[in-house]
Amino acid sequence: MRIGIYGGSFNPIHYGHLRTAEEVLEKLSLNKALFIPAGKTPFEKPDLITAAHRYNMVKLAIAGNPDFQISGIEIKTKGKSFTVDTIRSLKEKYSDAELYLILGIDAFLDLPHWKQPDKLINLANIVIISRPGFPFRTLSLSPYLRNVPKKILTALDKATEDCISFSISNSKNGFLCRVSGLDISASNIRNLIMSGKNVKYLLPDSVENYIISKKLYIKQD
Repeated sequence: MRIGIYGGSFNPIHYGHLRTAEEVLEKLSLNKALFIPAGKTPFEKPDLITAAHRYNMVKLAIAGNPDFQISGIEIKTKGKSFTVDTIRSLKEKYSDAELYLILGIDAFLDLPHWKQPDKLINLANIVIISRPGFPFRTLSLSPYLRNVPKKILTALDKATEDCISFSISNSKNGFLCRVSGLDISASNIRNLIMSGKNVKYLLPDSVENYIISKKLYIKQD
């Protein structure tokens, strides 16, 4: 069993998230993607709505796709959630599975500031995906990609390479993968809603209907 671990705020989940998960599954021949809405993160996010709403929206968004599943492991955690602790718990639950942690280029560049990053890259394979505004060549700044030639990063930016693997630690692999550049952001969706504009075709109808019914992201008088 090969499981993609896809964590995030999902505030709200949108088609960019769903398409990314679908492409990573296909490119790396993974069996399923496990969506993990963030709990209380170490970083302040004042515009983050309740975990229950975000969990419900993810559940609605992935309904009907047997390759997509959801876990409430982080929102059930007391106190702050740290990725390394989440992966440790998942390794215990899925003891016979190989885990693939999916991170955008921007998140991966911040990895040295996370809790126990050196342990994290020995617990799971790391899938680094393209993100609008973050070319692969910026990864040359990462201490974890010292062995990846810059020409490979350039080739990924030029789309002459699509997905390459490398050794990220003594026991795990890293993957650099291009995904469809759906320039959809959760922050833009929230801003559109606050401005009274429609968000159709940016996220599933079920999620849009949930947002409307719960009156999420609207300005409070």
